[in-house]
Amino acid sequence: MVAQLLRLKLRLLGNIFKRSAWQVVGLSVAIVYGLGISALLFLILVGLRSVDDVALVRDVLVVCGAATVVGFLVVPLVFGVDDTMDPRRFALFGIPDRTIALGLALSAMIGVPAVALAIVLTGTVVTWSRGFGSTVFAVLGALLAFATCLLAARLTAGIAGLLLETRRARDVGTVLGVLFVVMIAPIAVALTTVDWAASGRLAIGAIAGALSWTPLGAAFAVPGEAASGAWGVALVKLLIAGASVWLGWLAWKALVAKMLVTPGREASVRSYHGLGWFGRTTSGPTGAIAARSTTYWFRDSRYWVSLLMVPIAPVLVMLPLGIAGVPSMYLGLIPVPLVCLLLGWSLHNDTAYDNTAIWLHVASGVRGAADRFGRLVPVLVAGILVIGLGSAVTVFVLDDWRLLPSLLGVSTALLLAGLGVGSITSAAMPYPVVKPGDSPFQQPQSTGGITALVQSLAMFAALLIAAPAIWFAALGIFDDPSWHMVSLAAGAGLGVLVLVIGVFGGGRVFERRAPEIVAAAVRA
Repeated sequence: MVAQLLRLKLRLLGNIFKRSAWQVVGLSVAIVYGLGISALLFLILVGLRSVDDVALVRDVLVVCGAATVVGFLVVPLVFGVDDTMDPRRFALFGIPDRTIALGLALSAMIGVPAVALAIVLTGTVVTWSRGFGSTVFAVLGALLAFATCLLAARLTAGIAGLLLETRRARDVGTVLGVLFVVMIAPIAVALTTVDWAASGRLAIGAIAGALSWTPLGAAFAVPGEAASGAWGVALVKLLIAGASVWLGWLAWKALVAKMLVTPGREASVRSYHGLGWFGRTTSGPTGAIAARSTTYWFRDSRYWVSLLMVPIAPVLVMLPLGIAGVPSMYLGLIPVPLVCLLLGWSLHNDTAYDNTAIWLHVASGVRGAADRFGRLVPVLVAGILVIGLGSAVTVFVLDDWRLLPSLLGVSTALLLAGLGVGSITSAAMPYPVVKPGDSPFQQPQSTGGITALVQSLAMFAALLIAAPAIWFAALGIFDDPSWHMVSLAAGAGLGVLVLVIGVFGGGRVFERRAPEIVAAAVRA
């Protein structure tokens, strides 16, 4: 039966190349790229065999190996995977739990990640082949590291299969994964500022020393300890790595037994009572469209996922600037305008998110201006709250209330200009987006460079319109504080003007291009 499972995994792997020609080309490129990186790492590891500093090589390999194990743990759990060898698919065949667990664990060796990992671990064996004893420990360590990574991936893939069964759960897991990446990005930026020549050796040694006694790095530390002559320490860490694999195997068997008797989770159906936002807005086309748009922003994952990313952008911008030495006063002025810019920009393609439902607006004869303004209401309300509260908190923290007019003016200009420009671009140049009900992280097909063109146009147009307010704010900071009031007047005036032009101009475009908009929605 184990052999049957292995043959099944090989057949599934071969079926990947029976898709469309372009998919096969893309998969082939990805496989060649992954194996090429593995071959390059193998050559690097072979070159490390001639390095005399055994302690440094050991510490670097332990840190890199622990990061590899973490990758095998985190990727399936956070981002989710389409597990073609899910244990629940064999629940009706009457196969013993242990046989299924063993067959599925061994089938994990068949695949590009496993082959790439095997290539790299073979390179570590070459690195530590500096004597008979160290070579034996290197082979044992590589085998245990290989088993640790594959068991970790199987365990987290199984847990992800139980926890991320529904689409909403998968979306939430992906969002958490993106947030995790964003959280470690500042750490990566901070590491670039470390003086590795002076203190990097000590830092790597301390990290590796801690990781080498854990299941994450024990297997990778074994051959290095043997090569340095610490045979007792190498044996103890070998036992730690072996015990980790054994505990992982027991956990995998228990998980398989649990999954075989656990039905798949079904998405819970929420019941909604009353009219919701439709009962809180004014009657008429504008109020109805505003209520529907607000409902989208709260319930549609395509909207709220993008909304979650907005407050993260200032962190990614401020941290590198802070490390580069930009004064905290100037850094404090970034978040509110940047959030307003992204909020205004978020509607540059809003019409496309309706998909085929846009025909209701066309068939019912809704005025273009009503459609354009109704879509702006939820973002406009959120932007006003950000501008009011965010500006007050910013000047309070910076302890300089003279900056308040400029902060209000620049933020207002960016928000309203983005909404005004987006009201036109979403009617004049809609491009394909994720369809309703699909994962917000899918990549829809798009023709030509219209996607990048529309996104860039909407972003730069908003910045250009807000440029006078930004210029007067800079004069207020570096020259004369009286310019702050000019920045407020310029920002509010230009923002309102562009918003009005965008609503009515975009409404005219919507009415004139209504058939083309419906046709584009149907094609998408």
